[in-house]
Amino acid sequence: MNWDWQVVDDFMPYFWDGLKVTLQALVLGSLLAFSLGLVWALAQRSPYVWIRWPVNFLTEFIRNTPLLVQLFFLFYVVPSWGSAFSWSPLTTGIVGLGLHYSTYTAEVYRAGIGGVPVGQWEAATALSLPRVRTWTAVILPQAIRRVTPALGNYVIAMLKDSPMIAVIGALDMLGEAESYSNTTFTSEAYTVVGVAFLVIAYPASLLIRLLERRLARTT
Repeated sequence: MNWDWQVVDDFMPYFWDGLKVTLQALVLGSLLAFSLGLVWALAQRSPYVWIRWPVNFLTEFIRNTPLLVQLFFLFYVVPSWGSAFSWSPLTTGIVGLGLHYSTYTAEVYRAGIGGVPVGQWEAATALSLPRVRTWTAVILPQAIRRVTPALGNYVIAMLKDSPMIAVIGALDMLGEAESYSNTTFTSEAYTVVGVAFLVIAYPASLLIRLLERRLARTT
């Protein structure tokens, strides 16, 4: 099969639309995953069983069920609970990605918090710092600094999982390529998207490695 640059040129407007959807899902999904993950991690350390146990169950359930099933559930089942839960395909995809990966980032945060030396907790207690102040000024800054490279790895993983949102109608790069290829019976669009994922993911992985080495030197 011969490579046809005209097909690539015709596909590019669809590619840019798909790239926009991919980046929106990635950026907003990552922000949601990082925020919710921190909430889960803090809740799992709660002294109250009625908080800790439900959160542990929820995160384990989400982490051990497929993302694809969760996307279908959010898009087809949750809207039956009320119009407030009827979201666009892109919004549902962002929520699905963010919720799914928040359970993984929660474990990363837990490891980071657990890695803070006991002396830091003792020093905060000796200074009579309020609980909120202890977390925001002493513990979390150190913990987040330790886990930043690991969080970056989950951003790359989320990028590679982002094509799943196409199954609920949010056409990302791969979704646009599939739609275009099925219409024109060509395959160039898949190659373009494959190269695009590599162009985005590889520099990001190099940046994460650089950040990891930099943080290791300054620790």
